[in-house]
This record gives sequence, structure tokens and C-alpha cells, in this order.
Amino acid sequence: MHVVLFVADGCGLCRDACETVASVCGELDTPFEVSSIDGDDELERRYRVSLPVVEINGVRRFEFFVDEHDLRRAITGA
Repeated sequence: MHVVLFVADGCGLCRDACETVASVCGELDTPFEVSSIDGDDELERRYRVSLPVVEINGVRRFEFFVDEHDLRRAITGA
């Protein structure tokens, strides 16, 4: 399972998403990565208008808001 949260500095929604992802991944003992798009032209192009973005195993699963119940289901496959 590879969970990546794409964020940018100063993004309030990103802070909220990080708290949710950290909580759910911690509960499920699933590692996750936080990737800042700041200063990376390719990541800026791909993600800026949709932040925060959560990808699971390379598939974009959440944009703007991360619902903890939906994230839990996405990770466990339930």
C-alpha cells in the first residue's frame, strides 16, 4: 500500500487533510508520504488546482477534502 498526500505551503485544506491521513494511516498501521509540490514545476502543473490530493498506489483517490471513512475504505479495500 503506497499512500501519498500532495500539499503546498500555506494551504489550510492541506493541513486538515494531513491530520486526517495521519490519523487513519496510524490507525491502520499504513505508512504514508507527504509530498510538497512547492518549487517542482511538474508537480505544480499536475496538482496545484486540486490540492490537497491523495493518491493510493498511484491512483488519485481524493481531491480538496479527505473523508476519514472513505479513506479507511480505500486503504482496506472494504
